Amino acid sequence: MAFLPVEQAPARINRSELAVPGSNSRFLEKAAQSDADVVFLDLEDAVAPDDKDRARKLVIEAINDLDWGRKTVSVRINATDTHYMYRDVVDLMENAGERLDLIMLPKVDVAEDVYALDMLCTQIETAKNRKKRVGFELIIETARGLMNIDAIAGASKRNESLHFGVADFAASMKMRTTQIGGPHPDYVVLSNADDNGNRDTYWGDMWHYAIVRIVVAARSHGLRPIDGPFGDFSDPDGYRAQANRAGVLGCEGKWAIHPSQVALGNELFSPSEVEVTKAKRILEAMEVAQKEGRGAVALDGKLIDLASIRQAEVLIATVEKLKAL
Repeated sequence: MAFLPVEQAPARINRSELAVPGSNSRFLEKAAQSDADVVFLDLEDAVAPDDKDRARKLVIEAINDLDWGRKTVSVRINATDTHYMYRDVVDLMENAGERLDLIMLPKVDVAEDVYALDMLCTQIETAKNRKKRVGFELIIETARGLMNIDAIAGASKRNESLHFGVADFAASMKMRTTQIGGPHPDYVVLSNADDNGNRDTYWGDMWHYAIVRIVVAARSHGLRPIDGPFGDFSDPDGYRAQANRAGVLGCEGKWAIHPSQVALGNELFSPSEVEVTKAKRILEAMEVAQKEGRGAVALDGKLIDLASIRQAEVLIATVEKLKAL
């Protein structure tokens, strides 16, 4: 471990993050009643250009007037290369109440994008005497953004999470796909032929590198890595598979672009009873080993050591945070 510890972002449960069009009052009301851990009210892709001003007003009203319970409330503003962004920030920060927790910045390409947002938010918070500092969620969804991800992750003390914007990332990379997340039938590996000439087909995860890169950058800066959307909301098994892969790689949660995906996200990013039981047994076994002066011990025929303790402690800490909901 380095002498200088990683400064952790504020702890939030972020298993499911529900995307809600800011231009639809009925959807905003339903989102407030949902079981999502985080709700982001969208002023960007889900809102047509001619509807931006109305959506901004509806979102501010929803933040101020609806009962959001214990949810984290975020707003996805428009990107820094649009003429909508400054008005999104100014109107939100000046008129949305203290219930606003986060601002989500899309299409982050360089650290200066984050700096610009931080500068605006800081000035308005000071001028308006806002009591709560707003945090940032950053979407990595371009080739340039992924290339600059380390600088982006460390660009502001407000940063809390990095998200994978899979669809725009695919467009930026000119990938041969039009779907939002999930596998592709051409991204496969063929095994060598057996004696009868038969070959097996193994599907690959075309998003593996990008997700790992986001997780590494997030964890090295104390941020939460969150997997992005899975477009086919009629395919819960596909969502489950993608979420499980992201979770194994270190993501803390996943977007829900449809209310039906909220329960899946909450389930898949909550430790199972089997995992919790195993973590507790590891901690108990290592406690005994340390009392006996041993740094490692066998459990169920497998070696566990101090690294095993750290893994188990992370899982148990997650369980304790969920109990507090």
